[in-house]
Amino acid sequence: MKNLNILKYAFISLLTLGVMTSCETTSSYEAELPSIANIAVTNSDFSTLEAAAVAGGVAGVLSNSNPNNPSGAYTVFAPTNDAFARLGLNEQTLGVLQKPFLTNTLLYHVSNGNLAGSSITNGGSSTSALTLDRRFITRGNDTYINGSKILATDVMASNGTVHVIDKVMIATGVDIVQSAIALQSANVFTSPELSYLVEAVVYAELVDALTASDGSPSFTVFAPTDQAFIDLGAALGLTFTQPSDIRQLPKETVQNVLLNHVIANDGKFTSELSAGVVTPLGGDELTLGAFTNGTLTVTGVGNGGEVANMAIPDVQTTNGIVHVIDRVLLPNL
Repeated sequence: MKNLNILKYAFISLLTLGVMTSCETTSSYEAELPSIANIAVTNSDFSTLEAAAVAGGVAGVLSNSNPNNPSGAYTVFAPTNDAFARLGLNEQTLGVLQKPFLTNTLLYHVSNGNLAGSSITNGGSSTSALTLDRRFITRGNDTYINGSKILATDVMASNGTVHVIDKVMIATGVDIVQSAIALQSANVFTSPELSYLVEAVVYAELVDALTASDGSPSFTVFAPTDQAFIDLGAALGLTFTQPSDIRQLPKETVQNVLLNHVIANDGKFTSELSAGVVTPLGGDELTLGAFTNGTLTVTGVGNGGEVANMAIPDVQTTNGIVHVIDRVLLPNL
């Protein structure tokens, strides 16, 4: 689908932020500090972030003062190399992401002004450069922004503040269905993903139920990858070679399976989920595993104890949180 809002946000934000030339004088203290961009350049733990900022066209932005804030400052939640690696990304593999989506993702980590670590408290929020809110969650002794753990705070720069996080934050700026279509249409990765899921949602006539509207509920959705559906077909003695092959199954069966992946719980990041049993819209219980290294496993009653792992956790949409998983969650069929 063309002209998705997911892409529009990136371009609007770039035009708003711009690449600035600063005529302001700086204090001697500020002059001694590196810029946010230079912190990434000089710290080997941020080499992938540095490469992403260059590829996404925001390195110039973060090298200068912020014209949209009286203090001239930005706050950046900076993912480490390990954070990018969790998504299979490094300096060499960033090309698998479409540039507009990469830019959009980077700007989601940026906000105006200096946000001190002491101001990051449970239940609070911060508005990103994309005008999308991110929320702070305390879990035990750790603090998270969305599903990303804050590893260090208050790294001072000449043009703002850096806080270090352990996962890349992702927000689409559109609803659950449009987010899946963005993946299916290769507007996120250069190769399509979630194509089988989109086909299944259309076939099962669940598009309207998962599309945002005023007053619509907010969901947690477990979204199986294309390979997860291909594996399901093999387990059922069917051959799935293209998304339309999902239509070999009865529509009612596909509806039941899909509803087994949706929880009406206001949309939860991994940092807000705990081990135990939850009930999806389909009615058959799902079992969540222990919260470990920022993710949880999930198992359907029809999966024979085989767990699904989170491939891409904590994708924020306008009507919920999506966790991409590597197995289809089966109800009692």
